[in-house]
Amino acid sequence: MKILVQRVLQSSVHINNSKVASIHRGILCLIGFEKHDNTEDCFELMKKVINYRIFPDDQRKMNLNLIDIEGELLIVPQVTLAIETNKGNRPSFSKAADPEKGEELFEELKNFLDESFENYQSGIFGKDMNIEIVNEGPVTFLFKN
Repeated sequence: MKILVQRVLQSSVHINNSKVASIHRGILCLIGFEKHDNTEDCFELMKKVINYRIFPDDQRKMNLNLIDIEGELLIVPQVTLAIETNKGNRPSFSKAADPEKGEELFEELKNFLDESFENYQSGIFGKDMNIEIVNEGPVTFLFKN
């Protein structure tokens, strides 16, 4: 699993010109699932993202996490994060989870967040989405297991 984390002032997901999710200050997570991923590893990585201190304190140091700032979370499935770019000029999806497994992991991740961090919204697995992002900083991190 790879999660591209962006600290945002706002972000939203649109499908067919209709807004399906929107957050204000918080974290946008673009998530790519790989063949070897399992639910426990996904949950642990998401816990790390939520607790990772990427927001500035009064001294402008990154000492606060998403919970500290009462921020929002937007999760968006993005299969292209799981591709390999090492060889040739065309992306290889050989390490990406198949669509059924990816969707299952994404739904399990949403169930986990329903119980552990309710202040989230999500994109929709398998849909073409347009993402609006106002990156704060910019601050971007790549998490992977």
